[in-house]
Amino acid sequence: MTVATFIPEVWNAAIKEPYEKALVFGQPNVASNAWMGQITGVGDTVNISALSSPTIRDYDRTQDITVEDVSTTVTKLSIDQGKYFAFRVNDVDKVQAAGDFQGPATKAAGIALRDAADTYLAGVLKDGAKSSNKLGTLQVVNDDPAKAGTGQTTAFKTLVLLAEKLNAQSVPTAGRYVVVGPKTYSALLMDPRFTRVDASGNEDGLRNGIVGKAVGFDVLVSNNVPSTSGRELAIAGVPDAFAFASQLVETEALRDQHRFGDLVRGLNVYGAAVARPEGIATADLNIVDAAAPAAG
Repeated sequence: MTVATFIPEVWNAAIKEPYEKALVFGQPNVASNAWMGQITGVGDTVNISALSSPTIRDYDRTQDITVEDVSTTVTKLSIDQGKYFAFRVNDVDKVQAAGDFQGPATKAAGIALRDAADTYLAGVLKDGAKSSNKLGTLQVVNDDPAKAGTGQTTAFKTLVLLAEKLNAQSVPTAGRYVVVGPKTYSALLMDPRFTRVDASGNEDGLRNGIVGKAVGFDVLVSNNVPSTSGRELAIAGVPDAFAFASQLVETEALRDQHRFGDLVRGLNVYGAAVARPEGIATADLNIVDAAAPAAG
C-alpha cells in the first residue's frame, strides 16, 4: 500500500467488517442500529421519537367513542464519542515485508475500535436501566448448583430473576438477550440446565458472542461487561430499548513529513442512548466458590 494507491472506501470496509462482527453490545441483537446512516461527525444529535400507548376503553354502542391525541416522547442520541487510530508504515519495512500490511493493520484497527465502543455501550446500558430492574449484588456459586450454600445463588437462577424483572414491565419476550462476563459464563457452564441442548433449546453450539439460549434469552459473553472489584454486571434486555449509531467518518493516508513512510489514520464517531429504561435489567454478580457445609 502506498499513498498513491490508497482507496478510503476499501480501507473503511476492511475496518468495519471486523469492527461490526466483533461488537457485542452494539450488534443488532442488542441495540437498534436504525440510525447508523444519519451521522456525519462528533456533535451530531439523532432524535428518537416514541408514541405513547392509546387508552383501551369499554365499548358501548349507545355512546360516542372517545378519541385522544397520542403524545410523543423524544430521546436524544448524542454522537459525543470519537476514537481514532493513526499509524506509520516505514518505507524500509514495506520493502522488507514478505506479506501485506493492510490486512493485519485494518483488522487490528477494527478490533481496537470495537473494544472502545463496546466498553462505552456497556456503561450506557448499566446507567440507563430502570432502577426497579436492578437486582443489586448477588453471590453466584461457580460450581455444581447443588453446592450453593446459604446466601448463594446460581447463574441460571440469576437469568430467571432478570427475566422476571422484564416480565413485570411487560417487556416483549421476542428478541430478548443477556450479556454476561467470562466468570459468569463459567458458572453457567456448571449448570446442566444451561448446557443440555434439550433444556437450552440451542442446537447450534457456541458461536461468536452468542454462547447459548436460556430462559428465553440469547446468552452472549463479553470481556467488556462493567466490572467492579471483580464483580461482573449481567445486562438483559431487548434491542428496542437501546439505540446505537456509529460511523467511520474519516480514513486517509498521507506521506510522513518527518520520516520516509506513509501515515494512515481514521476516525470513528458514535453515540448511544437508552430509549426505554424498563426494557433493560441488570444484576451485579460476585462469582464465588461454594460455601463450606455447616459442621455436623
